[in-house]
Amino acid sequence: MLARKAAASSAARHPASASRQREKRDPRPSRTTLAAAHGRGIADVIAPGLKVLFVGINPGLYSGATGYHFARPGNRFWPALHAAGFTPRLLHPAEQRELLALGYGVTNLVNRATATADEIAPAEFVAGRRRLAAKVRRYRPRIVAFVGMGAYAHAFGLRKVAIGEQPEGFEGARVWVLPNPSGLNAGYQLPQLVALFRELKQAAGDTARRSAQRAQSPIGRRPGRTSGAPEC
Repeated sequence: MLARKAAASSAARHPASASRQREKRDPRPSRTTLAAAHGRGIADVIAPGLKVLFVGINPGLYSGATGYHFARPGNRFWPALHAAGFTPRLLHPAEQRELLALGYGVTNLVNRATATADEIAPAEFVAGRRRLAAKVRRYRPRIVAFVGMGAYAHAFGLRKVAIGEQPEGFEGARVWVLPNPSGLNAGYQLPQLVALFRELKQAAGDTARRSAQRAQSPIGRRPGRTSGAPEC
């Protein structure tokens, strides 16, 4: 009991080290476990009304084996998320559900674990777009952020994609495209990723403020309804 209290106190004093402590407690999957994860899907981290729903390309074998998004050591998603201000401390992938309380979630365009994204056929991206559309209609995130330019291009039939906000929305949500944070993507180093994630964070805050203002405005209220009451 005393040992657990001491560990909790230490984590509170040094929040940046909490993720490293969790990583030490969670052993890395063996090669056999990783191979067995091929083709496996993982659960979404999702809830209604999120500020941002991050959309990965597809789970890697490490994520398929652990059940955690962006789980492979060396992936910069979680460090970039923290450095850009989305999370108050660096989260370990196993702590992914803590994102929900902050207004963020994670899903995948194709929910099939592979060693590389090159194993995903273009038709799978198109089918993934249809499934994602259903999720967005159901959960109504304010921004859908695709973490991977190639996946977004395949899903929407585009030859070129620019980083940042896209001119077209998606099922009522704003659309943002970010680079793939995989450590294999040498074209974007961590400082560049952080800057791009921070732009999204600022946009998410602006979107949340506008939504709150519309909810408080008498113009947006229907006669005979109480503000904040559900319409369904």
